[in-house]
Amino acid sequence: MLLDEFNAMTPEDAAAAVRPCADIDSWVDALVAGRPYSDVGALLILADAHARTWSGAEVEAALADHPRIGERHTGSGTSAAMSGREQGGVSRDADVQARLTAGNAAYEERFDRIFLVRAAGRDADEILALLEERLENDPETELGVTAGQLREIAVLRLKGLFA
Repeated sequence: MLLDEFNAMTPEDAAAAVRPCADIDSWVDALVAGRPYSDVGALLILADAHARTWSGAEVEAALADHPRIGERHTGSGTSAAMSGREQGGVSRDADVQARLTAGNAAYEERFDRIFLVRAAGRDADEILALLEERLENDPETELGVTAGQLREIAVLRLKGLFA
C-alpha cells in the first residue's frame, strides 16, 4: 500500500488496513487519527510510541489473534498471512515441534496465556532459548516482555504494509 492511499482512506478503511498489525483499538485509533503522515517513518515512530503505552489488558486481548509459536494461524485474513510469513523460519522438524509444544504448555501453565515472541528473523533454536529463559520471569516482568514482543511484531507488520 502507498502512504498516500492510507492517508486518503476513510477512517474505517484505514483502521481495517492497520488492525491486522495489532488488534488494539487505542493503537489503531491513534494511527488513524494521526493522518496524514508525511512519510512512513513518521507513522512508524507514532506506532512505536503509542505501543509503549499499551495496558496489560490490551496486550492480553491482542494475543487472541496470535497462534502459538510453531503452529499455524487458524484464520484466513491478513493477520493469518502475516503470521505465516513471520513463523516461516520455525523448523517443522519433529524434535523441534515436540520441544515447542512442551514449552508452550509450560508457559501457558505458568502465565495463563500463549507465549508470544517476534519470530521474524529468528530460528527455532533462538526461539526455544527465549522460551526457556522467559519461563524464569515473574508474571509482571513477563507481561512487560510480552508487550515488547507484541510492539515489535506490530511495528514490523506495519512497516511491511508500506514496503
